[in-house]
Amino acid sequence: MQDIDLASLLYLVLLGAAILGWFIAENRTNLGQSARMALAWGLIFMGVIAGYGLWNDIRDEVLPSQSVATDGTMIEVPRGPDGHFHLTLELDGTPVQFLVDTGASDIVLTRKDAERVGIDLDALAFLGVARTANGEVRTAYTSVDDISLGPVTFRNVSVAVNAGEMRGSLLGMTYLSRFRRLQIEGDRLTLEP
Repeated sequence: MQDIDLASLLYLVLLGAAILGWFIAENRTNLGQSARMALAWGLIFMGVIAGYGLWNDIRDEVLPSQSVATDGTMIEVPRGPDGHFHLTLELDGTPVQFLVDTGASDIVLTRKDAERVGIDLDALAFLGVARTANGEVRTAYTSVDDISLGPVTFRNVSVAVNAGEMRGSLLGMTYLSRFRRLQIEGDRLTLEP
């Protein structure tokens, strides 16, 4: 060790001893409880540091994301933490998060997503009826100029707008059936154009 390193180490040891001495003197009546609290906060601090250090290694497990092959031959979607598959598509250039629903016939937008895409809700006639697990809901049909998933774009696509409250937009079979192959294997959904 160099002299400067030894001097710094000695200074830090003396400073640590002074802080420890002050801590013991101040908390001598309930030292056990204070030591437990200090240990708990120390472990929390170490956990945060470890989580930050490991974030790059665990990010794909905690926040899975879709991947699109650059040549447009395959789209792989990992199962989300909620057990479902989620895709982000661009509708007329606006990104919209979808829940993949093979039990749904149509592409169904929430009112909020429809507004973000630029659909005028006041101009829609909610004359359609959809039967869901929660009962019947009113729907209105319209179309978007294009729907893109990576390099795969479909033009003039029919969508339904749900008049009721929905947690998110649904991606049904009218979209999924446009792909040559759809496969669910384990925790992966694969789409091939």
